[in-house]
Amino acid sequence: MRQDKPVSRLRKLALIEGISFLVILFVTMPLKYLMDMPMPNKVFGMAHGVLFILYLVYLVYMWISRKWSFRVLAWGLAASILPFVVFWVEKRVFAALPAQAEP
Repeated sequence: MRQDKPVSRLRKLALIEGISFLVILFVTMPLKYLMDMPMPNKVFGMAHGVLFILYLVYLVYMWISRKWSFRVLAWGLAASILPFVVFWVEKRVFAALPAQAEP
């Protein structure tokens, strides 16, 4: 089966964004509040913010251009705000999307 590059990019971006969210929650936030080390949170927070915005913009772009169902968009949005959901969505929702020929 031929790989759909835009969907592959969305899946990779979702995983990177989800991992950055988990790093903030489980590494940099404890460092900030338990060890009084705010710098890692500032650095990863900025990186995560950029990734978050890129992911949302790309998700909405793909949703509009591919005419996906609202269900796909809703799961994609949930993946961006709920920890660990991104891994399920990437495997079950994004991986199941039909491949589309590139122009």
